[in-house]
Amino acid sequence: MKTFFKLLLSVTCVSLIGTAQAQIAVVVSAKSPATSLNKEQAAALFLGKSTQLPGAGAPVLVDQGEASDLRKNFYSKVADKTPSQVKAIWARLVFSGKAAPPKEAPSTAEVKKLIAASPDAVGYIEKSAVDSSVKVILEID
Repeated sequence: MKTFFKLLLSVTCVSLIGTAQAQIAVVVSAKSPATSLNKEQAAALFLGKSTQLPGAGAPVLVDQGEASDLRKNFYSKVADKTPSQVKAIWARLVFSGKAAPPKEAPSTAEVKKLIAASPDAVGYIEKSAVDSSVKVILEID
């Protein structure tokens, strides 16, 4: 009987962890001409493989803080990369002089503020934080 309850508790915990992950919205300023993005394009931008935001030109990338769970979830879902893999990719790009890493902001509110203030900026926030100051160009579950 104890084993059954341990198993039940484990299954419950795993299901709660899965539902606790926030939905992610890749956003641009409400003034941006960009209208949509797919996961591959988002991965290419945030891994330094692309320097063009479709329909809008060269973007200013804005990343969540390095320790952010949202950042970990974003890179996992969009690029199938761990934080250490992403860090290594950007280290190589910076060292070779090919690219500069995204700007970092310490919170979703700061990311949204930076993006809303610049029509060239693109970043990601919790979907629940979206308001009229930003436009969603990709939703990630």
